[in-house]
Amino acid sequence: MITKDTIVNKFKALYQEEPLVVTSPGRINIIGEHTDYNDGFVLPAAIDKAIYVAVSKRSDDNIALYAEDYKERHEVKLADIAISEKHWPNYILGVVDQYQKRGATLGGFNLYIDGDVPLGAGLSSSAAVECAVTLALSELFELHVERLDIPQIAQKAEHTYAGVMCGIMDQFASAFGKEKNVIKLDCRTLGFEYVPLDLKGYEVVLLNTNVKHSLASTAYNTRREQCEQASAWVQEKYPEVKNLRDVTIAMLDELVKDKDADIYAKASFVVRENERVEKSCDALRSGDVVQLGQYIFQSHEGLSKVYEVSCPELDYLVDYVKQFPEVIGARMMGGGFGGCTINIVKEGVLPSILPTLEKEYKQKFDKELSVIQVRIADGTRVL
Repeated sequence: MITKDTIVNKFKALYQEEPLVVTSPGRINIIGEHTDYNDGFVLPAAIDKAIYVAVSKRSDDNIALYAEDYKERHEVKLADIAISEKHWPNYILGVVDQYQKRGATLGGFNLYIDGDVPLGAGLSSSAAVECAVTLALSELFELHVERLDIPQIAQKAEHTYAGVMCGIMDQFASAFGKEKNVIKLDCRTLGFEYVPLDLKGYEVVLLNTNVKHSLASTAYNTRREQCEQASAWVQEKYPEVKNLRDVTIAMLDELVKDKDADIYAKASFVVRENERVEKSCDALRSGDVVQLGQYIFQSHEGLSKVYEVSCPELDYLVDYVKQFPEVIGARMMGGGFGGCTINIVKEGVLPSILPTLEKEYKQKFDKELSVIQVRIADGTRVL
């Protein structure tokens, strides 16, 4: 268990200074997958697994970084920051670069980073790092960054230094998380509302496949291109359409279906997934968690069979839990081709399901299955 005290003590041992400590959580996404880069709607929430960043000012213009996960240092002068081959410093230096581009006055600083967001599980540890660093530097150098700027600076850092053209959802969920609530986020306007998440005797459990297939990045880029092509075809007749967020199934039937069956399928998934986000919010507001679970199952069916971003391990886990009435919803979560399934499970039932599932998963895929139980938590904040 990571506490503020453990972070402070580690920092003092490294730098002999009293630090400012900021924490920023990982996130889950209840529903709304691959809608973010189509300016659509998503329903994420921050979780009780987080990144912790401790910082202090230096008297020179050096940046001194230490990552607990890698037991590794990285040092660079403020004027000389550049993309690092080590990879992990880029999530920090990308934020520094964004502040410099905004004309902010920074000095040298010491930074220590640790966390308990499982890496590679699709819980957005990178977004958590970027948001934590954004707030930490704002506090340290009195930059008075607005809350809404945090996810935008963090996202740009990911684009420019980490080289991942992600949507805004992960960073937004990390910055704006609120305990016991999900965030209905409009990825176009960044308008959002909190929707209470009362699961009425159910809990959120993540099953981590512990795989990441190499298809992920190429497939992601291909899907983006297919979505853009579909909206471009619709736009020729309906100029008010900016992207799939504005498109209906009727428009796709009219203008895309006969041109390219595969592009039609991919675009139709996104349109329907946006509808599922709206319906899921309605279900939560009316207290119908069983109906929410049905939308989550439908989302997986679409991601697997229509959008084609699942993999055998993810499909196996979703199919397996369907036999238990105590599991009311399950789907793959995140970009796809690995990572976790998100499951809505009756409280206390997991121990009876797990032993057989773990054994069978190991036999079938020669991989360990990890279980991550999460609670909904608050967003980026100073400790």
